[in-house]
Amino acid sequence: MRALRPLVISGREVLPLIEGGKGIAVSNGESSGAWAAAGGVGTFSGVNADSRDAQGNIIPWIYHGRTRRERHEELIAASIKGGINQARIAHETARGEGRIHMNVLWEMGAAERVLHGILEGTKGLIHGVTCGAGMPYRLAELCENYRIHYYPIISSARAFRALWKRAYHKFRHWLGAVVYEDPWLAGGHNGLSNVEDPEKPEDPFPRLRELRKVMNEVGLTETPIIMAGGVWYLREWEHYLDNPEIGNIAFQFGTRPLLTRESPISEAWKRKLMTLKEGDIWLNRFSPTGFYSSAVKNPFLMDLKARSERQVAYQSHAVADHDTAFKVGARGREVFLTAHDAERAHGWVAEGFTEAMRTPDSTLIFVDPPTAMTIHKDQVDCMGCLSACGFSNWMQNEAGTTGKKADPRSYCIQKTLQAISHSEDCEHQLMFAGHNAFRFAGDPFYAGGFVPTVGQLVERLTTGD
Repeated sequence: MRALRPLVISGREVLPLIEGGKGIAVSNGESSGAWAAAGGVGTFSGVNADSRDAQGNIIPWIYHGRTRRERHEELIAASIKGGINQARIAHETARGEGRIHMNVLWEMGAAERVLHGILEGTKGLIHGVTCGAGMPYRLAELCENYRIHYYPIISSARAFRALWKRAYHKFRHWLGAVVYEDPWLAGGHNGLSNVEDPEKPEDPFPRLRELRKVMNEVGLTETPIIMAGGVWYLREWEHYLDNPEIGNIAFQFGTRPLLTRESPISEAWKRKLMTLKEGDIWLNRFSPTGFYSSAVKNPFLMDLKARSERQVAYQSHAVADHDTAFKVGARGREVFLTAHDAERAHGWVAEGFTEAMRTPDSTLIFVDPPTAMTIHKDQVDCMGCLSACGFSNWMQNEAGTTGKKADPRSYCIQKTLQAISHSEDCEHQLMFAGHNAFRFAGDPFYAGGFVPTVGQLVERLTTGD
């Protein structure tokens, strides 16, 4: 493979190799600092980052507020403290090499307040902010205020054009690069639009070519594109290098850094990665954000799938073929189903799925009593980790609600991501992964259960493998 050409990113010439930021403590100060020390760009997560006490122990996320708003304020304060803590660790670990970026989600709760708080407390430690999961129009102005570069994550040229026209053209000096995250291949939340088919992945090359065309039109000919999602062996992407249709390009790795010694994920999670097979990653739409997301098909995800399959539409009054009464809840309130759906519902009840829970779409799902209790408790315990949550109906507005019913078909994303990040349980929690995660099992680099250091991984990537 041809040699990688260094690029200037966030004001310094570095290897065009970026560590993808993974939320809720999955990419932290140790992993990102090590990536920067190896000559690339390390990215720690600014999404509910961990703090440590004087003895170096992770401080548990425990909320004391009685209301959602009170817990939301606790979350913001802890998130800022954790982000500052991880930035300092990354800075010290990097030893002045590479660059350190922070990744945030625009749709996380109080994103702007958290960003301001972390950046105010880390001046000189963070060189750039990557941001996706939404349309972060205000990201550019915010980063300019702190004189650091910004890196919007988009999944189409159309999305970048909208950001540029509305806001970014005013702050072009601090635009470090544009991250194209492939919506079919990347792990975590994905930016599939309503006109794109989740079952029909598109070749990223034409999409990057269109993005470069838009960037060239507005004078961003030298601004790099960062290819994210689906990147494993760089030799498979060699035709992107020094290609005038693509221009300056760097590559972001989200999944491969999971399996390094510096990665903070559990040993159980690391072992699980080595057993995955092609097809074990599922692009689904259960997330309370409303976005598609890619995660491992484990019992957690299969339970969500089964939950939604035990679902029927109902009417409050007999209407047309919805003429069969069905009693719901402890008070036995009547709703009306079709005769066919009533037969299915009684079958589920006979199997032990006795709790019928209403959804915002005038449907019922059927779950067993322990699951119903867990869903209810998780909804009540909401701390507002998202700007808007379909599962709990929290919204970051004066009313504190989306105005819709809470959706039991979804889940508390904060709870499960905290659990998988801080325990050995990777079977009954949400396990985000890119669609190439199955390649760990067949890659000779990991033969015999070998787990490299970040430095060894970066060195390996530069060879094309």
